[in-house]
Order: sequence, then C-alpha cells, then structure tokens
Amino acid sequence: MYIGIDLGGTKISALLVAGDGRELARRRLATPTGYPETLTALAAVVAGLEQAAGRQGLPVGLGLPGVIDPVAGTVRAVNLPWLAGRPFAGDLATRLGRPVPMANDANCFALAEAREGAGTGAEVVFGVVLGTGVGAGIVVGGRCLTGAHGIAGEWGHTPLPWREPEDGPPLPCPCGRTGCLETVLSGIGLLGIYRRLGGTAGSAIDIADAARHDNQRAEAALHLYFSALARSLASVINLLDPDVVVLGGGLSNLPDIISNVLRLWRGWALVVEPRTRLARARTGADGGVRGAAWLAKQRLVGSTGVGDAGLDSRLDDGPA
Repeated sequence: MYIGIDLGGTKISALLVAGDGRELARRRLATPTGYPETLTALAAVVAGLEQAAGRQGLPVGLGLPGVIDPVAGTVRAVNLPWLAGRPFAGDLATRLGRPVPMANDANCFALAEAREGAGTGAEVVFGVVLGTGVGAGIVVGGRCLTGAHGIAGEWGHTPLPWREPEDGPPLPCPCGRTGCLETVLSGIGLLGIYRRLGGTAGSAIDIADAARHDNQRAEAALHLYFSALARSLASVINLLDPDVVVLGGGLSNLPDIISNVLRLWRGWALVVEPRTRLARARTGADGGVRGAAWLAKQRLVGSTGVGDAGLDSRLDDGPA
C-alpha cells in the first residue's frame, strides 16, 4: 500500500492506494497558511490513512504546485509562500520518520498518465496541463525527468514559437517575462484572444459554447488557440520527440482540440507525418494525487527525502 498527497494552495488531498492501484481510502482538508501548521496537517493526513490501512510506516509521495530544488530540498511555490527557503523535504521526512519523494504537481500528473493513463506503456510521455496556468511533466521509462534544478517540464514559461501577427503582441507573464506560453494557452490566455477579436465572455467554457452555436468570433479564437498549441507542441516534438502527448486540465476538453492540433502541428514538426500520439488524460482530477502515490511506490532507496523521484538509479519499485 502507498500514500499519495497533493498539497495545493487551498486544500490537501490524499489517497491510500493498494498495490494493484485500487483506492482504499481518501482524506481531504484545507491547507493551513503556515509552515509548522502545514507539516502538522500532512502528518495528520498520513496518520489517518495509516489508521485506515491498519499499518504504520507506509511509503508516502507528495506533489505540489512549485519547483523543488533536488539538492537543497527547498520549495518555490507561489501558492505556498510560507514554504519558501525552508528545508521542507528534510523537515517532512523528519516529521514522518521516512523519506518523502516530492515532485511538481504537473510531473505527478504526467507520471500517473504514463503509468496508468493515456500514456501507459510508452517510453517517453509529455503530460500537459492546460488550465488556470500551463504546466507540463516529462516521464521517461516510467520515471519523472526533473533535471539539475528541478525545473524540467516548465513548458509554460517558454516562449510561444513561430509567433505570427494574429497572435497579438507578447504579454507579460507572472514569472516576470513576456510572451510565455502561459499567457496564451491558459484559460486567461484564451479569454484574451477572444476579447482581442471583439468578443466578451466570462470563461473558456463560454467561448466553447459560443463556438458550438456558430459564433464566428468564438470559432476564430479557438482556431488561434489551437494554432498556438499546435506550434508549441511541435517544438516539443522537435526537441523531445515523445511517444505520447497527454492533454489534461480544463481546456483539454475544448471541442475538437485533438483533431485540430493533430492537423495543425504537421506544418511545424520536422517530420512530415508525426507518429506522436495525442490523447486526453484518463486519470481526471486525481492525476496529481495518484502520481504522488506512484512516487511513493518508486521510493528512494537510502535517500534522506530531499528532492523528488526523478530519473535516478536509486529508484526501484516497492513491493505491492
């Protein structure tokens, strides 16, 4: 059995998962706004699930919306500012009495999709989250690729490639730069495209509904969005050449997103007919927390709990 935890800015979600992937128990509580309080809440969640399991010392994995330094074990997360500069990985390991592999929540999503979702069996999976922000994770050989600084997969903070006049001017990004994919491919980015064309909408869902009713501005906005997404994924194909690209997040449900991107990315990928498979996510809202449980299963052998599961020879699959 394994415990996966998704530590978010507003809530903590946790699952107790059997070796065959079955969910055995679930816990959810509000995220405290303090460092010691967060450690205490995580310890309480683990204790509750271990009580449900009737066992102590279960492997634990954790995902969160931020960058985890794989050397220092520190976290940089906008939604969890009280973790900044603190030795979070080490302190949590001390509190729980065991190493706790950690990863960015998009990495956890990608890991879940690679292990039990749309990317099952593929060697290289690129998992994309299109929602309030834009994130991604890379899984190679069933392991998260995190990189020397823990920032592998920060696709949302790369520039829109092959920018065209129809894309409009580069916009400022919360990261401090301009023209990042997050300013174009997020929900706010799609709203911006629609408003630039003279439309008014409160959400991406409104734009999709308007397009279904033959609203020409909405149709044009979705075309520009799909074009930008196709170019952005073509650059991933040219660099990473993944077997599968998995789309998750709310905007992955836009109408005809798969067929449009498959049609459009041919004009930008170096191969004439990309064999890369494009699919919607299968793990749904539980992708992050189930990916964290996979981190626990791929536990770090002899680690002090610093960093995440990563591509590391110290990893193995724990017992079912």
